[in-house]
Amino acid sequence: MSGKRLKRQILKKKLFTKNRLVILNEETFEEIFSLKLNLMNVFVVLTGGAIFLIAITTYIIAFTPLREYIPGYASTKLKREATELALKSDSLEKAIKMNNAYIESIKKVLAGDVEVAKLNKDSIMAAELADASEINFKPSKQDSILREKVAQEDKYNLFDKAQTKVNLVLFPPVTGHITDKYDPKNKHFAVDIAVPKNTPIKSVANGTVIFADWTPSTGYVIIIRHGEGIMSVYKHAASLTKSQGDVVRTGEVIAMAGSTGQESTGVHLHFELWKDGFAIDPTNFIEFE
Repeated sequence: MSGKRLKRQILKKKLFTKNRLVILNEETFEEIFSLKLNLMNVFVVLTGGAIFLIAITTYIIAFTPLREYIPGYASTKLKREATELALKSDSLEKAIKMNNAYIESIKKVLAGDVEVAKLNKDSIMAAELADASEINFKPSKQDSILREKVAQEDKYNLFDKAQTKVNLVLFPPVTGHITDKYDPKNKHFAVDIAVPKNTPIKSVANGTVIFADWTPSTGYVIIIRHGEGIMSVYKHAASLTKSQGDVVRTGEVIAMAGSTGQESTGVHLHFELWKDGFAIDPTNFIEFE
């Protein structure tokens, strides 16, 4: 025990023994600067300085723009630009997909190579009746209570207005005799209406012209996109009065009837109607005669 105590005393003496640091003039040996210190002071100063440097470095890395100059750390501007580019690229990718789908639908309309949508008044009514036959219309107790409550609330409602279920009404593009009916089995996805030459062809509804140009097989063609996913196609026109990108209104003249194109069999309007990329029978919605 005495040996360990002696060693501790010697270590303590070395740590706390005062020493003098003196700076002398080499030529005159004049004392310029002197400082009394011991090993413990040196240890405390060095430790405090190291802690201070570590704290300053951590602060610079965490809270100041100077960290951008440290290798391995990306700049704030670079991160912001990368985020903006990622968002823009995602938006562009979605826009490209939508445009590709749109272009494919236009190709199908021009080529007529699509499946036919089984959409007409009779099929809709038959489907509704078939579905209704499988539904139990007997109201439950909770439903009866709710119906009675609603009826009482609406009994004196003076502001109840009826709303039409029809979102789009189609206007006849021309009036005349149908020479060739809609026949999907023979890939005739249109109706041909015989009319005098240069009869005005009118838009069936409000919309935007998405195609207006000459084609070798069908002559002058104009395609209009309407609401509700509907597109109308007018072929074999003698001339066009609208261009791609024009906005047209219901009943506005868009072309003049003719017999242009290799497939033309006389002066008539070849009219097609499409819904969500599927051909539908125009006579189910428009009276031509």
